Amino acid sequence: MGSVVRAAAAALVFVALESAATAQMESCNGELPPVLAANYSGLACQPVWNNFVLRYHQDKNNVLRVVLSSMYSTGWVGMGFSRDGLMIGSSAMVGWIGKKGLPHIRQFALRGKSSSKVVVDRGFLVSNDHDHTVVVQQAKIYLAFQLKFSYRLTHQHIIMAFGNSIPVKNKLTRHQDKTSFTFDFTTGRASVDGSFPYGLRRAHGALNVFAWGVLMPIGAILARYFRRVDPLWFYLHVGLQFVGFIIGLAGVVAGVALYSKIQADIPAHRGLGIFVFFLSILQILAFFLRPNADSKYRKYWNWYHHWAGRLALFFAAVNIVLGIHVGGADSSWKIGYGFNLAVILVAVIALEFMLWTRWSKNSTSTPTY
Repeated sequence: MGSVVRAAAAALVFVALESAATAQMESCNGELPPVLAANYSGLACQPVWNNFVLRYHQDKNNVLRVVLSSMYSTGWVGMGFSRDGLMIGSSAMVGWIGKKGLPHIRQFALRGKSSSKVVVDRGFLVSNDHDHTVVVQQAKIYLAFQLKFSYRLTHQHIIMAFGNSIPVKNKLTRHQDKTSFTFDFTTGRASVDGSFPYGLRRAHGALNVFAWGVLMPIGAILARYFRRVDPLWFYLHVGLQFVGFIIGLAGVVAGVALYSKIQADIPAHRGLGIFVFFLSILQILAFFLRPNADSKYRKYWNWYHHWAGRLALFFAAVNIVLGIHVGGADSSWKIGYGFNLAVILVAVIALEFMLWTRWSKNSTSTPTY
């Protein structure tokens, strides 16, 4: 008896799986509306979520043609492109049929979770409005659009959502449901994004802010403005910079691990980080290659050491601000680092004024180190 029940259960599972597979095939085998056939025929097709079906093709010029279809009665349907798998900071193509029966498709910049921060006709997606079409046929909505990328899409974070209310004056209402996944545009495979590594992102930011935003600026301030406290300034300067380098290195390791998990396409932040880290390595090497005070090469070493350090601190500050922005950090990060940066700048201005006042009185140059 038990074997019969198990066999019946297995048969039911098989039938269910076969039915699901057939439904998926039918969703891709269905013909596109005639108005789309001319520009959007021959696309690869993949069911991705619920009754959402993604048709796509990417040509040699990195132009991506997309037709997103779904069951539809009213409201809006959207497909977002994200750099890190998060909604905030992504850009989305959203389509709907208005109350007067007219089709609408617009790009939205998703700058926050409130309706006021979902901004129409903004975003990083490059497109031509005349290439966009919305069609409703047989209770299905079809969003057809073309996007131009500067690189070939492979693994891309995708966000899909729908809402039941028709947008009024291009204001999107809160979504009824949403999902995010990584889609491989070369193989057509979709994989559900795992839990976003918030802890790793927080560690990457906190370590680098503390190293490059606190310790190393203090170390540089000691070297320029407190040389009269000799040799204490030197040991404090070297100690703070070395500890800052170690903590910054930990931040870099966290950043590499974060990039391997989310594959965020943020070339400016990553490029500046590599440049600053390279300068910090040169500064560490400079410590071991420091000529004697009476060496004829010492002035060249001083010039190199001073300006390489200043460049590193300047671009580190720029990259911290950029990282806070692209990472979607909350206001506490912005206020905290802004206050820290303001204190450092005020201190530098005051100390620089005192230093120049002292120099003008005794007309002596600062000692080399």
